[in-house]
Amino acid sequence: MGNHILTIEKTTDNRFLNMYNLHYENKVGRKKLYHIASRGRDIDALKISTRKNTPDGVIIYSIYGEKRDRMVLVRQYRLSIDDYIYELPAGLVDEGETYAQAGARELKEETGLDFEPLEVDEMYHKPFFTTIGMTDESCATVYGYASGTVSADGLEDSEQLEVVLADRAEVRRILKEENVSMNCGYLMMHFLHHTEEDPFYFVSQE
Repeated sequence: MGNHILTIEKTTDNRFLNMYNLHYENKVGRKKLYHIASRGRDIDALKISTRKNTPDGVIIYSIYGEKRDRMVLVRQYRLSIDDYIYELPAGLVDEGETYAQAGARELKEETGLDFEPLEVDEMYHKPFFTTIGMTDESCATVYGYASGTVSADGLEDSEQLEVVLADRAEVRRILKEENVSMNCGYLMMHFLHHTEEDPFYFVSQE
């Protein structure tokens, strides 16, 4: 017999993120306590309850410039590390939005840039879990081209970030020297090896 959850208790009441206690019995019959964070507003909204992997957020991998030679990054201050970290533009998915719509909205808000989404097979932009050891959060990834002029007009007061249009040399430097989120780091590695003809070679249809 494996682990199974007995009861769930919500311990905070915040707008965007809450803590839950999972009371469970482990595989040898001992009762244990596990803590998770979730963007679910209540117990019924947890993925434990819905059994559906509905994305909480969207991550935007976008290429900028006529030569398709720059990657859109954000250098953002994060309280969890009291430091700056390089990330992909990202944000929460509003109810009723498609991944592409959420990506376009979030890119515009964070960077001022316009977004032309790429159509890819579902397996490339289906939601994946972020840090499953402590949260049920999952995010979908959208791919496409960015254009326009960088602007900070759409940022909230709590957001402290700088838009970086990084070429390959800068991407290489960032990977070597800076704090980088995991999903951003992996896509930066793809960017280092893409061709100008097809920067999204790794999600191309066969």
